[in-house]
Formats: sequence, C-alpha cells, structure tokens
Amino acid sequence: MRIASWNINSVRLRIGHLARFVDLAKPDVLCLQEIKCREGEFPRNAFADMGMRHLHIVGQKGWHGVAIISKHRLERLPCPPLCPSEEARTAAVQVKGLVIQTLYVPAGGETPDPATNPKFAHKLAFLERMKAWYRGAGSNLVLTGDLNVAPGEHDVWSHKQLLDIVSHTPVETEALEAVRIGGGFTDLARAQTPPPAKLFTWWSYRNHDWAASNRGRRLDHVWASGDVAAGLKASQVFVETRGWERPSDHAPVMVTLR
Repeated sequence: MRIASWNINSVRLRIGHLARFVDLAKPDVLCLQEIKCREGEFPRNAFADMGMRHLHIVGQKGWHGVAIISKHRLERLPCPPLCPSEEARTAAVQVKGLVIQTLYVPAGGETPDPATNPKFAHKLAFLERMKAWYRGAGSNLVLTGDLNVAPGEHDVWSHKQLLDIVSHTPVETEALEAVRIGGGFTDLARAQTPPPAKLFTWWSYRNHDWAASNRGRRLDHVWASGDVAAGLKASQVFVETRGWERPSDHAPVMVTLR
C-alpha cells in the first residue's frame, strides 16, 4: 500500500497538480492538509477521474481543512480531539484494516513565546494533546500530516540559525519527539534515510530561487506504529513538485508498506 501526504495549500487551486502527482506516484491513499474549502466545495469528481472515489473530508470555510482520499473503500473514524480551537485539522479512516490519520498542526506564528503569541500557545497546546492521545497508540496506525515541526538537526538547512525560529525551537522538537516515543511510532522517512542526510519537505515562498539555496525544512511526516513500520519498503519526498507552476510550498511524502 502506497500512502502519500501533502499540504496542498488549496485543493481547488492545485487540483491539476494533484492529478499530475497521482499519475506520477500512484498512491493508494492520499492524505491532504490545508484544503481550504468546505466538504460541499471539494472537487470530488476530479478525484473520481483519478480513480480515487472514496473520500473523507473535514473542511472549513477558507482556512485549514484536511481530507483522506483512497482507491479502496474506507471507513470513517472519529477525528482525534486535538485542536483546542476545534478547527478542521484532523481526520481518521480505516482502509483494509489499517487505521490512517492525517493532521494539520498549527504553524504557530512568528514569535516562539506563548505568553505574547497566542498562535504559538495554540500550537503547544495541540502538541500536548497529541502526547496524551497517542500514548500507546496501538499496532496498526499510520499517522500522516503537516506536523509543522522540523524535529532533527538535519531536518533544517541550518540547525544553529533556526533554533529560535518557530518550527525548530527546542520546546517544539522535544514535544514532537515525546509524541513519537510515547506512541511507539517510527518516523518512516528517517528509517529509510537516516541522518546526517538532509531531508526537507518545505521551502518558503519568500525564497525565489528555492532550489539553488535549498533552505528547506522537514515539516511533513509519515509515522507508523507497531508492526506496520516493519513493513516499510520505501519512502520518498517528491521534491520536483515544488518547482511546478504555482506550487504548494510543501512537497508530498509517500511511503510504500508491505
């Protein structure tokens, strides 16, 4: 089974990119974040044309929103109650006996101080809820999404320069690692490509020559619990999508599981 995750930054604006990616990578399950639409506005017919007819959409007007699209029948499961503001940031399904969840963790704003920045406080609260929810997550869970944290030294272009930048501060990286360890998860991308290899999934729109400077961060993740992780065959970041016309600032991540 091939499971992909992509912060698409508007599913309607980039439906052509999604069709191109599905044709290229042929995922069985596609988890999307930041779809930026409500359920009735989601381009269902376009995904049906791609051969992906089974959908679970958790949308919101204009902002946030997540979706899980599958070639195979899926069963909708209750969304994990992780967002203190009850925004559309979580979705969960079961496909062929495998539980798949996708998350869109809040970005956290610009200032890494919860006392002065409510957005950062919101992000830390979300991560705290993740710690409690995923403790002892079970043996058949795949967790995907834009977790908005670059956890390791080699998941950013400069560890020293980004230690005070939201997404790589110690309070965030330590919280995310506590979620991973407490849930018994394996970080599948790093299982396939261990440090010190650099691995990025996001490049800022502010950097016009993103490929030349390669000032990226690994914000998008696919984790697996228990025996599921042992079935990892491959993991790939489709960096080329960042160079497509009017791209998302994130690139999709896909894992192949036995």
